[in-house]
Order: sequence, then structure tokens, then C-alpha cells
Amino acid sequence: MSRRITFHLNDDELGQIEYTMNHSPLPEVRQRATAIRLLHLGHSPEVVAEMLAVAPSSVWNWHRRWRGGGVNGLANASKSGRPRKADAHYLRVLEQALDTEPSALGFTFALWTINRLRHYLAEQTGILLSYTRFRALLSKHGYVYRQPKHDLSALQDQDARAAAAELLDWLKKTPLNPPTHPSSSSLWTKRP
Repeated sequence: MSRRITFHLNDDELGQIEYTMNHSPLPEVRQRATAIRLLHLGHSPEVVAEMLAVAPSSVWNWHRRWRGGGVNGLANASKSGRPRKADAHYLRVLEQALDTEPSALGFTFALWTINRLRHYLAEQTGILLSYTRFRALLSKHGYVYRQPKHDLSALQDQDARAAAAELLDWLKKTPLNPPTHPSSSSLWTKRP
């Protein structure tokens, strides 16, 4: 004797489904919650599948996942795969490198570029990410590249700079004397 499957939801379950339909940040969970709600309203799995443009087996699977795990069961499970190369240790070394001037680490350059940073991290961690993957990692963790502001003050003679600043202040305070003879730069003159 076969057991008849009921798609009826109690008030609490219906409230959870309706909240999920309207507030879940995951579109697949909203779609699956909508399917569960349509089943509750009396539509057959085949009709719901046609309404949502999916296979009927998908609707049956969603219902089974709903009964097994509730709203959390409607979300996609994390997929297994190759673990990320940039682990927590890699990210700590990255953060330390970005907080440190390259010259303090013994380098002759003053600014980190993506390739310099990539290769430094490869030396420190043994992990060399591709240029594209490394840029994506920096972006994901909120690091942005700013164009450096070129400042040559470190190359200037500080005594000469102080003397020039003093001379400039003196020139600003000294009033200009009006010329005693007419300007030769004008083509217009007044007759005597």
C-alpha cells in the first residue's frame, strides 16, 4: 500500500516559506520556497514544474529537501573541490607585507606592485598565484591600488629648502616699488 504524500503546510511552516520567498538573499532559495508554496496551494508537482520552467524531478527533490531540513535544506550545499591556495597564513603574510614598506624588508624599490608583491609572497609562503587570481584576491579583501603621489622632498637639500622658504616669505612681506619710468612693454603711451 503506497503512502500518499501531503504538501500541506502548518501555519508556522507557511510563515517560514512566505518569509523566505520575500527575504532570502539567494534566488534559488526564493524559487524553491515558491515551489513549496505552490504545492501547498494544491498544485501538482508537474504543474509547479511547468510554472517555474524546471523539471518535475527538481520540484520533488526540493520538497524532499524541505521536509528534511526546512528552509536551510532549500539552499545549495557547499560543493567540494580543490581547497584554495590562499589560506589564512597566506592572507596574514599579505597583510603584513602591505603594512610594511618594501625598503624595510630589504628591497630597493619603494612601492609594491602586484607582481612584486606576488613574487614576495611566493618566496614567503611557497604559493605563487596567477596575476589574475592575485588581483581578484586583493579586490575580494578590499585592497585597492592607488597611484603614488610623487614627492621629491627626500631628495632635496633641507638647508637650501629652508633658505628658499625664508627668502620667499621676505619677498611676500616686502612691498613692490612702483616703476619710476613708463613701462616699455606697452605699445600705448601718453604724450607729455
